Amino acid sequence: MNNGFIVDQESVVYGRIKSASSLARKELKQQIDINKKMILSLSDVDALSPEILSPELTAAKGVINDDYPLLTPSMFSVSQLRMKGDCAAANIIHFAMSYYGIEYEWSEWMAKFESLLKSMYWQSAVVHLETEFTGLHTFKWESVNSSHIPGEDNFNVRCEWDHEVSFSE
Repeated sequence: MNNGFIVDQESVVYGRIKSASSLARKELKQQIDINKKMILSLSDVDALSPEILSPELTAAKGVINDDYPLLTPSMFSVSQLRMKGDCAAANIIHFAMSYYGIEYEWSEWMAKFESLLKSMYWQSAVVHLETEFTGLHTFKWESVNSSHIPGEDNFNVRCEWDHEVSFSE
């Protein structure tokens, strides 16, 4: 039975966005509320709808259709606020999504993710891209200051690549 899935083209993207640590509870709560608002402003379309997975649509526009949202609110989860004394611990936003061949649209995915990061408060972010063909890529963003403020471009990104290779004797 063909469900429209091609297993060897599956790509998995997962990671986390970490807020600044040791902020006053009120300040961190305000930042979390803004971050949640930005995540909820993303388009949310059922990633498994037949229209998106149909071969006709994927063939017409490459792997991912223009209507397919690369980032959706449903892929994100915000951890609960934890306190130690008067300061809150860093807040973590987790995310994950399985895609069909996202590596072919990776520059667009990265642009959308960085646009989201620009609109949020955070200290660091990590994205893992696992593909069947090219292995594991890890992208790390660090705020130049102790915390990124929405609207600023003051962050650095670097990529690490792990790829298993088997050698024949």
